[in-house]
Amino acid sequence: MPPNSGGPLWPAPTARNPVDADVWLPGSKSMTNRALVLAALAGGESRVRAPLRSRDTLLMAEGLRALGAGVADDGGDWRVRPGEPLGSPSSPGPVAVDVGNAGTVMRFLPPVATLAVGGVAFDGDPRSRVRPLGPLLTALRALGADIDDGGRAALPMTVHGHGGLTGGRVLLDASASSQLVSGLLLAGPRFDKGVEVRHEGPPVPSGPHIAMTVAMLRAAGAEVDDATPNVWSVSPGPLRHRDVDVEPDLSSAAPFLAAALVTAGRVTIKGWPELTTQPGGALPEILTAMGATLRRDADGLTLRGVGRIHGIDIDLRDVNELAPTIAAVAAVADSPSRLRGIAHMRGQETDRLAALTREIGGLGAHVRETDDGLEIHPRPLRGGVFHTYDDHRLATAGAVLGLAVPGVQVENIETTGKTLPDFVELWTRMLRG
Repeated sequence: MPPNSGGPLWPAPTARNPVDADVWLPGSKSMTNRALVLAALAGGESRVRAPLRSRDTLLMAEGLRALGAGVADDGGDWRVRPGEPLGSPSSPGPVAVDVGNAGTVMRFLPPVATLAVGGVAFDGDPRSRVRPLGPLLTALRALGADIDDGGRAALPMTVHGHGGLTGGRVLLDASASSQLVSGLLLAGPRFDKGVEVRHEGPPVPSGPHIAMTVAMLRAAGAEVDDATPNVWSVSPGPLRHRDVDVEPDLSSAAPFLAAALVTAGRVTIKGWPELTTQPGGALPEILTAMGATLRRDADGLTLRGVGRIHGIDIDLRDVNELAPTIAAVAAVADSPSRLRGIAHMRGQETDRLAALTREIGGLGAHVRETDDGLEIHPRPLRGGVFHTYDDHRLATAGAVLGLAVPGVQVENIETTGKTLPDFVELWTRMLRG
C-alpha cells in the first residue's frame, strides 16, 4: 500500500436535507483522449467539441504537441492538426512526454510514438512507474518497434520512432487493463499492415472502453473487425478528419447520482445520452438495484432515493471505475454487499482495493478484501480522515460518505482535478440545489 498522499483536509459537507439538483457534467475523459489521438493521426484538421479539460486530457494534448501535432484552443473546443511527419523533433535529444498518472496517456501514446521520427522519452508520476505496461511494450516490439526500457517493462522508457511501424498480428495478455488493447487499435490504421490484437489470459476488464475505441475508430473511417471474441483487427488506411462531439462524462456522474440515493433526494444529470459506450452507462441499472427509482426524458436522467439502500452482489469487471462510489454507497446500505471481478484495480491509480478497505473500514464499516474484490458489511459509521492516495475516485467516494456521516475529512480533494477539475464547486452547487 503506497503512503498517503498528504495535502490539506476538506471537510466533506453533510447533507442536512435531501438533495434536489440538476447537474451539468463536463465531457468524458475517455472520449476526449481517444478523440485527440484519432484527430492527431487523421488526414487534416479536426475539431474536438466540448472536451474535458482536466489533468489527464491536458497531459494528452501536451504529449501530442510534443509529437508534432497541433492542439489549439478554440473557445470551448480543441482544434487538432496532425504533424507532418509526426514527431519530427527540432532538437537532437529525445522528445519528452509526461504521462502524469494517466493510464490513457501512458498506453495510447507509445504506439503513436513508433510513427514518429526520433526518440520519445516517457515518464510520469512515481505511481505510473508501477502501473501495468509491460504487455504493451512486448506487443509493440513484436510489431517492429524499437523501445529502450532498461529491462524494466515499465516507465521510464524511450521509444525510438523510425517514421512508421510494420504492424501485423500480435498476442498479449490484457487482463490488467483494456487500455493495452485500445492503445494498439488507435494507432493501428497507421501501421503498414494494420494490427490484429489477440488477447490470451484472464478476462479483459472494462470491455465498454474497447467498444468505445472500436466505435470511434469506425466513425473516423477505419475498418475494424471485432466479430471474434478477444480478437480485434484494424486494417491499414487513412483516418478522416472530422468534428467530434464529446458526451458528458458518465463515470463522473457516479458520486452525484449516489448523492440522491444516500440522501433520499433527486439528481438529474443533464444531457444523458440515449445510447452510449461509456461504462458509466451502467449506473442506472446498478443504483436502481440498490433502491433508487429512475426516469429518463428529453431533459436527461433523473435518479431518486427512497430512503432505503440495499446491498448488492455484482460483478463490476466491465465498469470497475464505478466501484469506489458503489463501495461508498454499500457502506451505508441495509445489508452486506459483494463487489466482484475487480482484482485488476490493485494496479490502477493506487491499489484501490487496499485503499477502500482501509479508508471505509477506518470510518467503521467492516470491509474485507477478497481475491477479486470487496465484501462490505455496513456498521454505524463515524467521522475521520479519508485518505485518497492521489486517486480521484477515492476522493469522490469520500465525499459521498461525508453526505451521510458528519465529520468526514477528505485528504487532498484537489486530486479530483485528474478528471473533474470543478468537483468541489459542482458538489457545493448540488447541495445548494
